[in-house]
This record gives sequence, C-alpha cells and structure tokens, in this order.
Amino acid sequence: MTTTLHCDALIIGAGQAAPALAVALAGRGERVILVEGNQLGGTCVNVGCTPTKTLRKSARVAYMAIRGAEFGVNTGAVTIDFAKAMDRMQERVLASRGGLEGWLANTPNVTVLRGWGSLAGHTAQGFQAVVDGDTGQQHITANRVYLNTGTRPFMPPIEGLDGNDPRILNNEGLLQLRECPKHLFILGGSYIGLEFAQIFRRLGAEVTVIEPSSRIAMREDEIVTNAITEFLAEEGIKILTESTLDKVQSNAASLTLHIKSGGVVQALEASHLLVATGRLPNTERLNLASIGLLVDARGYLDTNGQLETSVPGVWALGDINKRGAFTHTSYHDFEIVRDNLKEPNALRSADDRVTVYAMFTDPPLGRVGLNRSVAKAEGERTGRQFLIAEHHMRFVSRAKEESETHGVIQFIVDAKTEKFVGATVLGINGDEIIQVVSNYMATGASYKLMRNCLPVHPTVTEFFPTILDKLAAL
Repeated sequence: MTTTLHCDALIIGAGQAAPALAVALAGRGERVILVEGNQLGGTCVNVGCTPTKTLRKSARVAYMAIRGAEFGVNTGAVTIDFAKAMDRMQERVLASRGGLEGWLANTPNVTVLRGWGSLAGHTAQGFQAVVDGDTGQQHITANRVYLNTGTRPFMPPIEGLDGNDPRILNNEGLLQLRECPKHLFILGGSYIGLEFAQIFRRLGAEVTVIEPSSRIAMREDEIVTNAITEFLAEEGIKILTESTLDKVQSNAASLTLHIKSGGVVQALEASHLLVATGRLPNTERLNLASIGLLVDARGYLDTNGQLETSVPGVWALGDINKRGAFTHTSYHDFEIVRDNLKEPNALRSADDRVTVYAMFTDPPLGRVGLNRSVAKAEGERTGRQFLIAEHHMRFVSRAKEESETHGVIQFIVDAKTEKFVGATVLGINGDEIIQVVSNYMATGASYKLMRNCLPVHPTVTEFFPTILDKLAAL
C-alpha cells in the first residue's frame, strides 16, 4: 500500500533558491519536502558556475605562466596536465554538493526525496504531487508549492547533430572530458560559448567559434564586443561571424562541419563540437496543467513581483520565471519569497531589481542596467534624455601596471534625475567592480555624490570621478 506524505511546503527542484528556502521554511517550524531528480545544487554547483570558474582558474594560471617572461619571471617550457585540472574542478564540485547534502540532511523538518516530481491536481487536502524515484512512486500533499527546476541545454535541429556522439557536447558533457580536445568548435558566440572558448584555448585546444550574428556577445554594445573579439583573437581563438552550421558528419577520426559563411559552404574538421545555443526551461515534466497552471510558448512561467504564479499557493523561482537566468537572481528570488513570508506587508518585489551580471572571460565583463544601444532606443521612443561617458582600460594606471589593458568602462545617467541607469565594466576585476555601481544604483543617489568621493590609488575605481566628469548627452 502506498503511503501519502503531507507537508506544509513542497519544493520541486534543488537549484540555487531551493536549499536555502527549505532551511528557512523549516526554521519557521514548517514541514518541508524537497524533491530533486538529479543533483542537489542544480546547474550552478554541478555543471555551471562552480566547475567552470574553478577550471577558469587553471586556465588563468596557465596563461600567466606562459606570459611569465613578460614580467621578468622565466618559467621554462609550460606544460598543462589537463586531467589534473579537470580533477581539481570535480573535487570542488563534489565538495560544494556535499556541503549542500550535509546541510539539508542535518536540518530538522526537511525531507529530501530523490526522484522526478510532478503535480497531480489540487484537492481539499492541498496540492497533490507524485515523485518517481528508483524505488517507485511516492505521493505527496502540500499546502504550498515552490518550483525551482531550472533549465537545460538546447540542441538545435541541425542535420547530423547527434547528441549520442561523444564528440558532440553541451556544456555538461564538455566538463566530463579527460583529454583536451585537439580542435574544439563552439556553436554560439554568447556568454557560455565565449567563456569555454578562452578556457579551452588556454588549456591547449585549438578553438573556433561559429556565430550567426554579425558579432559575438550581441547583447552588448559594439565597443564592448570589439574589445572582446580583440583579446580572444590575440590568444588565437578564431571567430566566424555571420556563419551558420548547416550539417555535421561524424567520421571515425573527426567531425566534418559544413559551415556557411557569406553564402559559401566550407567543410572544416573538428575533434569536438560544443553546442552553446541557449537553454530550455525544465517545466514539461511538472504536469502543471493538472493545477491549471500554464506556461508560455517557450515553456516559462509568468509570476508577479513576489514570484507567485497565477495559481495561488504556487511560486516559481530561478530560471523558469524569465526574471534572470543567473545563480544570483535565483538566490535573490529566495530572499524575496523568504522576506515576504516573514513580513507579508513588506511586499518585497522582483520588479524593483535591476539585473546585474558578468561574463567570466579574462578580463571579465560586468554589466548592470542599460547600455548605449538600449538607452538610445529608449530615448528615441520616450524622449528621455541620458548622459554617457566611456573610458578605455588602456588609460587606467592600474591596468597598465598589471599589463591588463583590454576593455572599457561605460556609465549611463538619467539627465533629469542624475541617477545611474546603467554601467558596463569590461576589464580587470570588472565582475567585482560592477557591483560598486549596482549597489550605488540601489540607493537612488545622484551620480555627483560618487564623483565627489575620495577614491583609493592605484585602483581601477579611482577613475570613476574622472569618467563621470566626462558625461555628455547621448
């Protein structure tokens, strides 16, 4: 006979929001069931931030060792132990995931069920759910439901693009390699593709990026993408823009990629192909229709500012709610839900946040709010006036002292309110520096207060007052 478990809160999916939410709800005395069909920690811990940033460090050390003579440090021939770098990465993943598992296991009132969770209707007893695991089915009733199921890689419908070929990879499969690819082709010149391009080039692979648009990282301004293209090209990464992959042929020794550029198709040999063409929401297995919950055409869920769906008692957190496909936005979702449960009248809202993100190339890109192209379009549409200033990293003392002169800093200010509406920092420590502006934006203060502050020398941020003095009409 199958028993039915009852809980106050059912959380399906253990991404970045879920573990902290489970512990917070349990701390309120609630009975919490957390369901996960794969690994605790979701994309970030297992196949995203944790492994890639760990591997990025190995790639950075290799790059700096090769550049040693430039700084008066003679290292001799530099060799890379690819397998050891991958082992270090996996050790960090296991430690991070193990920490989550221990945290949840030692938290009273939290039960972790391994299996794929789906909803099965709503009755007087609460929301009905089923968990399909290795040992069979488990039925659950819950007063409230929180969804944090994340996304997965998208494989486009291209002839010969066979996910069963071990040389055709998504970001998950790439991280399982034990030998460095001889020539890695990457389909997609956006954030994931570019990060991997640089990492694997520095670890010893030949790398070619295939991008259908006229330039890589198309969400960024041209001044930014030109700088990214320049430093990637200097490292020997080949970038094919306005190019599409028409067909893949799998041969015993290699892959033959039929790539169309300018109307001409050329056949190029690759040892491996990374497909980095976007992600899909993991909502199709949730049986959302059973409770009257609908997704959009791409499978995403709509929510209000408090992350509540159209069905009362059901929340959607993380990538599946279209409010930012980042670890930090998922965790911020948790904080919003937690605070609104603690203080219902506070109405903390995701509608109030300005998205900030980074691309972890080297040097990294940090971006918050508007850039030039978005601000210009808004100005033309609404008549809103903006001020803009840009300053190249090659004119920043700290960057010159460290021989890290690629990049640019850009500030955008509302001409009427004097408030920051956007900033871009491509360059040394750009991923950390952007948060200076992001946090400042949250205060709503005039840019003039930052301009008048005393900075520390020699730093990148000491140039903020100088840059703000150059603000001019967009």
